[in-house]
Amino acid sequence: QFFVFCHGLLQLSQLLVSGYLKSSISTIERRYGLSSQTSGLLASFNEVGNTLLIVFVSYFGSRVHRPRFIGCGAILVSLAGFLMSLPHFITGPYEYDQSVANVFSNTTDLCKPGVTGSWGNLSNASCTPHAAKENHEVLLVMFIAQALLGIGGVPIQPFGISYIDDFASERNSPLYLGILFSVTVIGPGVAFMLGSAMLRFYIDIDKVTGDQIQLTNKDPRWVGAWWLGFLVAASLVALSAVPYFFFPREMTKEVSLFLSDFPVVLLRNLRHPVYLLVVLAQVNLSAMVAGLATFMGKFLERQFSLTASLANMIIGAVNIPGAMVGIVVGGAILKRFQMSLRQCSAMCVIGMFLCLLVAFPLLFLGCPTQKVAGITYSESSEFGHHALECNLQCSCPEKAYNPICGSNAVEYISPCYAGCRVVNIDADSNSVLNYTSCSCISENGLPGSAKPGTCGTGCFHLFLPFVILSCLAGILASTSHTPSFMLILRSIQPEDKSFAVGIQFMLLRVLAWMPGPVLYGSAIDTTCILWEKKCDRKAACRYYDNNLFRQRYLGLQFFFEVGTF
Repeated sequence: QFFVFCHGLLQLSQLLVSGYLKSSISTIERRYGLSSQTSGLLASFNEVGNTLLIVFVSYFGSRVHRPRFIGCGAILVSLAGFLMSLPHFITGPYEYDQSVANVFSNTTDLCKPGVTGSWGNLSNASCTPHAAKENHEVLLVMFIAQALLGIGGVPIQPFGISYIDDFASERNSPLYLGILFSVTVIGPGVAFMLGSAMLRFYIDIDKVTGDQIQLTNKDPRWVGAWWLGFLVAASLVALSAVPYFFFPREMTKEVSLFLSDFPVVLLRNLRHPVYLLVVLAQVNLSAMVAGLATFMGKFLERQFSLTASLANMIIGAVNIPGAMVGIVVGGAILKRFQMSLRQCSAMCVIGMFLCLLVAFPLLFLGCPTQKVAGITYSESSEFGHHALECNLQCSCPEKAYNPICGSNAVEYISPCYAGCRVVNIDADSNSVLNYTSCSCISENGLPGSAKPGTCGTGCFHLFLPFVILSCLAGILASTSHTPSFMLILRSIQPEDKSFAVGIQFMLLRVLAWMPGPVLYGSAIDTTCILWEKKCDRKAACRYYDNNLFRQRYLGLQFFFEVGTF
């Protein structure tokens, strides 16, 4: 029982490390200027190390000191967690556009007629070879950490489960494995909650003093302390690893598999129609979940103008518990009615069909991108042409990004861009109150004013229905989880069981968990309408076409749901 407790703790903290990355993905994109395709690849990269080794490890399971192996894997995972936070410490402080009206510097990005060239320092400061090299180093460190995370995770689940199954009594074994299984479902939820807590702190909380932080967490340039969560999670893993070095090896002889049987068994299972179809359905479902888990937070942030912290809170407290409820209900129905295989498959089909009905309206619950002058909106006909006539004499920087919301409910990418000449600063908190006499914003024929920060999509009224429907869809889809496993376990030969499950997990990894996030990330990238430029290369996306983002992101999800069905 102590082993079960330790293993639950270890699995939880391991999932914290891998799940936490997904909760801070939009933050890391913003901080290091990554496209969603890159961040999607990063998020699924731990599966690479994992997949390469999992088959071998499952094979040699009975010939090694399992607890010690689990301990070593856990230490690797903990190292990976600390490595993930390293980029924060090797790079300088986060430089958002310092063109903000700022008490500590004289540059304000107001409209200054006749002053040319005052912006040169802004555009090319971040473009030295050193800065470009720094960015490559950051990516390299993160990809290495993700690979290590995958490799370290290999022995943890298979060895832990077989160890428990070997030494627990027949009666208690299902209970213990059930406990561990529920932990693996709770884990990501806890990770999103951890993300929600950490992203409320400013990223450079260790590098700058509190009164120098000018951004609030509502600001689109705000970047939360993503690295803190990795330190917390990695420390937890390191703690959980300690007891494993003191468990005994204590083995009873298991049936050993021989490598010569490998191709025969493989073909026998892959030719089995029920096995193959159920695994394909699970591949579709997993591909959907992989994209959902990686980019749902980002989607909620953009579509409903939420902070990263709140978006994580919703996923951790509503969506993931919903999926848990579905899994439990599915299992309970199975047990209560002692279902036959045909009834199991009927239950999967009905669950998915209802899920489709509930998920379809989600495609229409959303709003277009807010009006952004010169990008999604233009009063005159020459649309998409960056310079507005009203700010021609301002000589604004190309790259400035300090969004403000005009009194005419149009967003401008910077005060200079709106032709604002005056900034009013609150003396107590050193924060900007508003910008006035803006030549591009007209109020009753006079120059208007603007508030700092984005206007938002004005879509908040659809947020509650969206959350309720997506939670319901999640519950319905996950009711098919247990019956589909039963279909696999009961339809193949008993001696192939563990092998068939191993192959199933490998197929899920290769066909769903690895390509899923990359596919979703690429689809999201195609909907960007304004890229941040760093050294003439595309960095992170500033504005998405929200309608396209929703249609492609949820459309892809719907496509996989239909595939599963």
